[in-house]
Amino acid sequence: MILVTGATGFIGRVLIRQLSEAGREVRVLIRPSRRSPRLPKGVPMEVAVVSLSDERAIRAALKDVDVIIHLAGTESQGSGANLLAVDIKGTENLARVAADAGVKRMIYVSHIGASRSSGYPAFKAKGIAEEHIRRSGVPHTILRTSIVFGPEDHFTTSLSRLLQITPFFFPLPGSTRTVIQPLWVEDLVTAILWSLDNDETVNQTYEIGGSEYFTVRQIIEIIMQVTQRPHILYELHPVILRALVVTFEAFIPHYPISSFWLDYISISRTCPVDNMPHAFGLMPARFAYRLDYLKRTPWYSAAWQRITKRISQATDRVLESVRTFRL
Repeated sequence: MILVTGATGFIGRVLIRQLSEAGREVRVLIRPSRRSPRLPKGVPMEVAVVSLSDERAIRAALKDVDVIIHLAGTESQGSGANLLAVDIKGTENLARVAADAGVKRMIYVSHIGASRSSGYPAFKAKGIAEEHIRRSGVPHTILRTSIVFGPEDHFTTSLSRLLQITPFFFPLPGSTRTVIQPLWVEDLVTAILWSLDNDETVNQTYEIGGSEYFTVRQIIEIIMQVTQRPHILYELHPVILRALVVTFEAFIPHYPISSFWLDYISISRTCPVDNMPHAFGLMPARFAYRLDYLKRTPWYSAAWQRITKRISQATDRVLESVRTFRL
């Protein structure tokens, strides 16, 4: 049995689907919430509603579990994130209970740049969480990733939404010298699955990223081309931009970016492009070739698709009624 935390995130949803297709037994651990969990539809799985602060509940959720894939984090919640409770204390509780329960393997997805000494809160939290896992004694594999992108992510999708609501001009976030190495979510999930059955990855830490390096300007230019939303780019001092983001995040519900988001692109977090092929035998997908999910459908095309779909459904119902009447 494999326990997956953070299963409602965009990485978790892809992972659960692939685990199911591979015939693995999956149990997902989701935190208590008033909202319905965003889990993949049609995928068989067990669900445990557990807070990472409740060690007794964690122990019950680990019954018959051999492997933990730990994806849970709170950076995506922006100003509402609680790094101490979830990323640090939650990981410490999970690792300690896993050691007591005799879990055979723990795979943790972290960030390139994770370190207790980092000046960025998210990277500092990930670094401390890594230390808790290593000290627990549970056989582990830590995957430090560059920025991960894919459908409903918090990187390309956030940029696309920001381009949509920003008229004509668009500020360049981060430093113009920052280099980004985007990693396709399916490639990350493949690396996780490959690690499950490879004993050579036990107690190892890997830094993995995509096959290309881009500046922030190049990333935004590619997304503008894909989404057909041209803007005039201009540089804005990082301090001013961060102040604006904090203000907008406080007053605009569901604002696309957060201060954590700015942290991700404030410094270059890259690794050699051959790390993924060398460690996992996989050549990462190219960035521009995997952005179809950002393409806009013109309103008239979307309306026509809805109309034709309804006509088709109505026709099917009429034909079915005719067949029933004849019988």
